[in-house]
Amino acid sequence: MNWLTRLLSNRSDTSALDAPLRETLAHWQALPRPDLGKAHFETRYVVVNTEATGLDLDKDRLLALGAIAIDGGVISPKESFYARLEPDPATVLTNLLTFAGAGPVVVFNAAFNRTMLERAMEAHLGITPDWTWIDLYWLLPALYHEHIDTPARLADWMRAFDIETFQRHHALGDAWAIAQLTIAALSRGLAQGVTSPRSLVDLERSGRQLRRQA
Repeated sequence: MNWLTRLLSNRSDTSALDAPLRETLAHWQALPRPDLGKAHFETRYVVVNTEATGLDLDKDRLLALGAIAIDGGVISPKESFYARLEPDPATVLTNLLTFAGAGPVVVFNAAFNRTMLERAMEAHLGITPDWTWIDLYWLLPALYHEHIDTPARLADWMRAFDIETFQRHHALGDAWAIAQLTIAALSRGLAQGVTSPRSLVDLERSGRQLRRQA
Protein backbone atom coordinates (compact mmCIF):
# COMPACT_ATOMS: atom_id res chain seq x y z
CA MET A 1 0.00 0.00 0.00
CA ASN A 2 1.65 3.27 -1.11
CA TRP A 3 1.35 6.68 0.63
CA LEU A 4 -1.50 7.84 -1.63
CA THR A 5 -3.56 4.74 -0.94
CA ARG A 6 -2.96 5.01 2.79
CA LEU A 7 -4.13 8.62 2.90
CA LEU A 8 -7.34 7.79 1.09
CA SER A 9 -7.99 4.36 2.55
CA ASN A 10 -10.41 5.64 5.21
CA ARG A 11 -12.49 7.55 2.71
CA SER A 12 -15.15 6.59 0.22
CA ASP A 13 -14.11 5.02 -3.07
CA THR A 14 -12.00 7.40 -5.19
CA SER A 15 -11.15 4.93 -7.93
CA ALA A 16 -13.28 6.82 -10.45
CA LEU A 17 -11.04 9.90 -10.14
CA ASP A 18 -8.05 10.27 -12.39
CA ALA A 19 -4.56 10.07 -10.94
CA PRO A 20 -3.84 13.86 -10.84
CA LEU A 21 -7.05 14.49 -8.89
CA ARG A 22 -6.30 11.66 -6.47
CA GLU A 23 -2.82 13.06 -5.91
CA THR A 24 -4.14 16.59 -5.37
CA LEU A 25 -6.66 15.29 -2.84
CA ALA A 26 -3.95 13.40 -1.02
CA HIS A 27 -1.78 16.52 -0.80
CA TRP A 28 -4.72 18.51 0.55
CA GLN A 29 -5.49 15.86 3.16
CA ALA A 30 -1.84 15.92 4.24
CA LEU A 31 -1.85 19.66 4.95
CA PRO A 32 -1.02 20.48 8.60
CA ARG A 33 -3.93 21.46 10.80
CA PRO A 34 -4.07 25.23 11.41
CA ASP A 35 -3.40 26.79 14.78
CA LEU A 36 -6.84 28.09 15.75
CA GLY A 37 -5.34 30.08 18.62
CA LYS A 38 -3.50 32.47 16.31
CA ALA A 39 -4.62 36.07 16.01
CA HIS A 40 -6.92 37.13 13.18
CA PHE A 41 -4.14 39.00 11.38
CA GLU A 42 -2.05 35.79 11.37
CA THR A 43 -4.89 33.67 10.00
CA ARG A 44 -6.06 33.07 6.45
CA TYR A 45 -9.84 32.86 6.46
CA VAL A 46 -11.65 31.71 3.34
CA VAL A 47 -15.23 32.77 2.70
CA VAL A 48 -17.10 30.07 0.76
CA ASN A 49 -20.53 30.46 -0.80
CA THR A 50 -22.71 28.24 -2.95
CA GLU A 51 -25.12 28.86 -5.80
CA ALA A 52 -27.90 26.30 -6.20
CA THR A 53 -31.08 25.74 -8.17
CA GLY A 54 -33.07 26.67 -5.06
CA LEU A 55 -33.14 26.48 -1.28
CA ASP A 56 -34.62 23.02 -0.80
CA LEU A 57 -31.89 20.65 0.38
CA ASP A 58 -34.00 17.65 -0.61
CA LYS A 59 -34.68 18.74 -4.17
CA ASP A 60 -32.18 21.33 -5.34
CA ARG A 61 -28.64 20.84 -6.60
CA LEU A 62 -25.40 22.76 -6.48
CA LEU A 63 -24.64 24.90 -9.53
CA ALA A 64 -21.56 26.96 -8.69
CA LEU A 65 -19.07 27.85 -5.97
CA GLY A 66 -17.47 31.14 -4.98
CA ALA A 67 -14.70 31.80 -2.47
CA ILE A 68 -12.65 34.79 -1.34
CA ALA A 69 -9.61 34.78 0.95
CA ILE A 70 -9.11 37.15 3.87
CA ASP A 71 -5.41 37.09 4.70
CA GLY A 72 -3.86 39.24 7.37
CA GLY A 73 -7.22 40.90 7.94
CA VAL A 74 -7.43 42.09 4.33
CA ILE A 75 -9.75 41.01 1.52
CA SER A 76 -7.83 40.35 -1.66
CA PRO A 77 -10.00 40.30 -4.82
CA LYS A 78 -7.07 38.61 -6.57
CA GLU A 79 -7.40 35.73 -4.12
CA SER A 80 -10.81 34.62 -5.26
CA PHE A 81 -12.34 31.51 -6.78
CA TYR A 82 -15.43 30.99 -8.89
CA ALA A 83 -16.49 28.03 -10.98
CA ARG A 84 -19.64 26.32 -12.15
CA LEU A 85 -19.79 22.66 -11.22
CA GLU A 86 -20.60 21.29 -14.67
CA PRO A 87 -19.21 19.71 -16.71
CA ASP A 88 -16.44 18.53 -14.35
CA PRO A 89 -17.57 18.76 -10.70
CA ALA A 90 -14.71 16.65 -9.36
CA THR A 91 -12.09 19.04 -10.72
CA VAL A 92 -14.01 22.12 -9.55
CA LEU A 93 -14.39 20.76 -6.02
CA THR A 94 -10.75 19.71 -5.89
CA ASN A 95 -9.69 23.18 -7.02
CA LEU A 96 -11.80 24.67 -4.24
CA LEU A 97 -10.05 22.46 -1.68
CA THR A 98 -6.69 23.60 -3.01
CA PHE A 99 -7.75 27.26 -2.85
CA ALA A 100 -9.20 27.01 0.66
CA GLY A 101 -6.43 24.90 2.15
CA ALA A 102 -6.91 23.64 5.71
CA GLY A 103 -7.69 26.94 7.42
CA PRO A 104 -11.00 28.17 8.84
CA VAL A 105 -13.89 28.53 6.40
CA VAL A 106 -16.51 31.26 6.80
CA VAL A 107 -20.05 30.83 5.50
CA PHE A 108 -23.38 32.54 5.92
CA ASN A 109 -26.05 29.99 6.88
CA ALA A 110 -24.07 26.78 7.23
CA ALA A 111 -27.29 24.79 7.50
CA PHE A 112 -27.66 25.27 3.74
CA ASN A 113 -24.22 26.11 2.34
CA ARG A 114 -22.18 23.62 4.36
CA THR A 115 -24.70 20.84 3.79
CA MET A 116 -24.89 21.50 0.05
CA LEU A 117 -21.12 21.60 -0.29
CA GLU A 118 -20.41 18.54 1.85
CA ARG A 119 -22.94 16.50 -0.10
CA ALA A 120 -21.25 17.44 -3.36
CA MET A 121 -17.79 16.64 -1.96
CA GLU A 122 -18.95 13.23 -0.77
CA ALA A 123 -20.72 12.46 -4.03
CA HIS A 124 -17.93 13.51 -6.40
CA LEU A 125 -14.73 13.15 -4.34
CA GLY A 126 -15.66 10.68 -1.65
CA ILE A 127 -14.57 12.98 1.18
CA THR A 128 -16.02 15.43 3.67
CA PRO A 129 -13.58 18.31 4.33
CA ASP A 130 -12.59 18.58 7.97
CA TRP A 131 -12.65 22.37 8.01
CA THR A 132 -13.29 24.61 10.97
CA TRP A 133 -16.57 26.24 9.97
CA ILE A 134 -17.54 29.73 11.14
CA ASP A 135 -21.15 30.71 10.47
CA LEU A 136 -21.90 34.45 10.33
CA TYR A 137 -25.61 33.71 10.53
CA TRP A 138 -25.12 33.03 14.25
CA LEU A 139 -21.97 35.04 14.88
CA LEU A 140 -23.09 38.47 13.67
CA PRO A 141 -26.02 38.83 16.12
CA ALA A 142 -23.65 37.95 18.98
CA LEU A 143 -21.20 40.67 17.91
CA TYR A 144 -23.56 43.36 16.58
CA HIS A 145 -26.76 42.93 18.57
CA GLU A 146 -27.29 46.71 18.45
CA HIS A 147 -27.94 46.33 14.70
CA ILE A 148 -29.85 43.03 14.62
CA ASP A 149 -30.21 40.93 17.74
CA THR A 150 -31.44 37.72 16.13
CA PRO A 151 -30.30 35.57 13.19
CA ALA A 152 -31.37 37.32 9.99
CA ARG A 153 -31.06 37.17 6.22
CA LEU A 154 -27.89 38.16 4.40
CA ALA A 155 -29.82 41.02 2.78
CA ASP A 156 -30.68 42.41 6.23
CA TRP A 157 -27.03 42.46 7.31
CA MET A 158 -25.96 44.00 4.03
CA ARG A 159 -28.50 46.75 4.60
CA ALA A 160 -27.37 47.24 8.22
CA PHE A 161 -23.77 47.80 7.09
CA ASP A 162 -24.59 49.51 3.79
CA ILE A 163 -22.78 46.77 1.87
CA GLU A 164 -23.20 46.34 -1.87
CA THR A 165 -21.95 43.71 -4.27
CA PHE A 166 -21.72 43.30 -8.02
CA GLN A 167 -24.41 40.58 -8.24
CA ARG A 168 -26.79 39.20 -5.63
CA HIS A 169 -27.61 35.47 -5.55
CA HIS A 170 -24.37 34.77 -7.41
CA ALA A 171 -21.86 32.52 -5.64
CA LEU A 172 -18.98 34.99 -5.86
CA GLY A 173 -21.14 38.10 -5.66
CA ASP A 174 -22.61 37.06 -2.33
CA ALA A 175 -19.20 35.79 -1.17
CA TRP A 176 -17.89 39.33 -1.66
CA ALA A 177 -20.64 40.68 0.61
CA ILE A 178 -19.99 37.94 3.18
CA ALA A 179 -16.27 38.73 3.12
CA GLN A 180 -17.02 42.37 3.99
CA LEU A 181 -19.24 41.21 6.85
CA THR A 182 -16.41 38.94 7.99
CA ILE A 183 -14.06 41.92 8.21
CA ALA A 184 -16.67 43.68 10.35
CA ALA A 185 -16.93 40.59 12.57
CA LEU A 186 -13.15 40.36 12.99
CA SER A 187 -12.94 44.06 13.87
CA ARG A 188 -15.68 43.87 16.50
CA GLY A 189 -14.20 40.63 17.77
CA LEU A 190 -10.85 42.29 18.42
CA ALA A 191 -12.59 45.06 20.36
CA GLN A 192 -14.36 42.46 22.51
CA GLY A 193 -11.39 40.19 23.09
CA VAL A 194 -12.50 37.63 20.50
CA THR A 195 -9.12 37.54 18.85
CA SER A 196 -8.70 34.15 17.18
CA PRO A 197 -10.57 31.60 15.06
CA ARG A 198 -11.10 29.45 18.13
CA SER A 199 -12.70 32.29 20.05
CA LEU A 200 -15.01 33.01 17.10
CA VAL A 201 -16.10 29.38 17.09
CA ASP A 202 -16.71 29.52 20.85
CA LEU A 203 -18.78 32.70 20.54
CA GLU A 204 -20.82 31.24 17.70
CA ARG A 205 -21.50 28.10 19.75
CA SER A 206 -22.59 30.20 22.72
CA GLY A 207 -24.92 32.21 20.49
CA ARG A 208 -26.54 29.04 19.15
CA GLN A 209 -27.08 27.68 22.67
CA LEU A 210 -28.65 30.92 23.88
CA ARG A 211 -31.06 30.96 20.94
CA ARG A 212 -32.09 27.37 21.61
CA GLN A 213 -32.74 28.15 25.27
CA ALA A 214 -34.76 31.28 24.51
